[in-house]
Amino acid sequence: MKHSGYDEDRSRIRTGHGPENISRLRRFAIGLLKGKKTDESIPEKMKKLLLNTRAVFDILKMTRNAMPRNGNFAGA
Repeated sequence: MKHSGYDEDRSRIRTGHGPENISRLRRFAIGLLKGKKTDESIPEKMKKLLLNTRAVFDILKMTRNAMPRNGNFAGA
């Protein structure tokens, strides 16, 4: 479920397939965050990831030394 708190109305992507593609990417990202069971809400997780780029790569498992699956992906 998308939420106005994610500031989607300010998006400048308005033509062609862009809006649909971005919407799918956002839903995919939110789905990944929902899969990480923690006590934090999705907006709280998003804010932590915004401040910690390394954690984004760890969630996507794009690093060789990704953090363990203990749910603490926002840094220790």
